[in-house]
Amino acid sequence: MSTTGPVEGAPSAGQTELIRTRVRLVVGITTRAGKYRRGLERAAATLTPQEAAIVADLAEHGMDVDQLRDVLWGGHVLVDDPGLYERWIFPQQSRQRISSHHHNIDKKKYPDIGMRGPLVREKLHGRTAQGTWVQLEKTPAAIGTKKLPSPQDVAHLMDYIVYRVTRRNVGPWGLSHRTERRPMYLTPDLTAQVPLSEPIARALAATLRRVDADERASAVSDLAHRIPAPQRDDPVAELEITAERGHGRGLFGSSQVSVTETPVTPAGRMLVEPSVPPRWSLPRSGPTQVGTVRLRGGRTVRFASRVPGTPAQEATTP
Repeated sequence: MSTTGPVEGAPSAGQTELIRTRVRLVVGITTRAGKYRRGLERAAATLTPQEAAIVADLAEHGMDVDQLRDVLWGGHVLVDDPGLYERWIFPQQSRQRISSHHHNIDKKKYPDIGMRGPLVREKLHGRTAQGTWVQLEKTPAAIGTKKLPSPQDVAHLMDYIVYRVTRRNVGPWGLSHRTERRPMYLTPDLTAQVPLSEPIARALAATLRRVDADERASAVSDLAHRIPAPQRDDPVAELEITAERGHGRGLFGSSQVSVTETPVTPAGRMLVEPSVPPRWSLPRSGPTQVGTVRLRGGRTVRFASRVPGTPAQEATTP
C-alpha cells in the first residue's frame, strides 16, 4: 500500500551522484577490514535518489563515518527532528508497514513506513515522541496493513530469531548492537522533557522529602532557623525547568526572589557618572636646547629637545 508524501525530499541527479561517491568511498575503506557482507560496493554504486536523501539527511544531523557503518549494519537511529518522518515518505517508493518499534506512538496517525532499495534493502522509519526513528533491515517484510504473510516474511522471521539469540539487529550488511533499547542518537534535543513513570516519581519524591527533613534537622545556622525552607508540595515538579516554576531546587531556585539591581563596580561608576576633570597637569618645560651632530662624510643632523640646560655645542662624531 503506497502512501502519499512530499516529493522535494529526493536530491537532484548531481547531488545523488555526489552522495553516491561519498558512500562508495566510505564503503571502500571499511570493506578492506571485512566489516560488511558481500555486495555492498555494487549496491553503493547504484544508490537511488531516495536512498541518497536519507543518507544526506542523517549526515546533516551529525552522522559520521563510524555511525554510517553502524546504520548499514542495521543500527536503530533516533533523530530529534519530527520533520524527517514526512520528508522520507516518497510517493512511488514508500509503503505502510507493520512493526513492533515504538508501540507507544499512535500508528493510525503515524504509521511505520517501509522502502526498498539496493543499499538500504529495506528501510523502515516512523515517529517518536520527539522526532523520527529509522532502521535498515536485511530482509524486506512483505506483510503490510492489508496483505497476508508470504515466504519472504519467513526469512524476516529468521532474522528476528537471530536478533533474539545475538541481541543484535540484523541489518542489510551486518549485525549491530544499536538496538531500540540502546539506539544511536543524532542531534538530541537536550531541552526535551521526559516524563517519569509513576513508581519512579513516587520514589524520587520520597527521597527529596527525606533530604529536606535531614537538612532541617542538621541546620545549625541562626539564619536557617529564622528563614525556614519553602514548603514543597511536589518536590519532583521542581526539578523541571519551566518559566512558571523557575530554575530548579535551592534557596532561591523556585521562589519569587530575584535580583533587581547589582552593586556598581568602580569601573562601572566611572562610566555612568559625569566625568571629573583630572587633578594633574603636564610639567612646565625648560628652554629648548638645539644641537647639531656632524656625521662622518660631512653629513650633519640637527636636533632640538626641551631639556633644561645651556645651548648644546656643536659635536662631531669620530
